[in-house]
Amino acid sequence: MTVKEIMERAGTTQTGRAVAYIKDGLDEIARAIDDNIQSTTADIVSGTREYPLPATMIKLRKILIKNSDGDFQSIPRLTHGPSIEK
Repeated sequence: MTVKEIMERAGTTQTGRAVAYIKDGLDEIARAIDDNIQSTTADIVSGTREYPLPATMIKLRKILIKNSDGDFQSIPRLTHGPSIEK
C-alpha cells in the first residue's frame, strides 16, 4: 500500500502528517513485536563489577538475578550513571 492510498483511505491531503502517522505506527508495531529475541546467562563472580556482553547484541531488554530464595528478581535501570570513585 502506498502513502497516497493510505491518505485516500484516511481522508487527508497533508502528506507530512500522513507520513508522520505511518512512522509512529511502525514504531509502535516494532515495540509490540519481540522479533528474534535471544537470552544468555553468566555466572556472577565475587569482586567482579563488569561482565562482557554478546557482540551480536543490539538491545538489552532486562537483567534478572537469582535471589537467596532461588527466585529471579529484576534489576532496576539506573536513572543516572553510577558514581565511580578513583
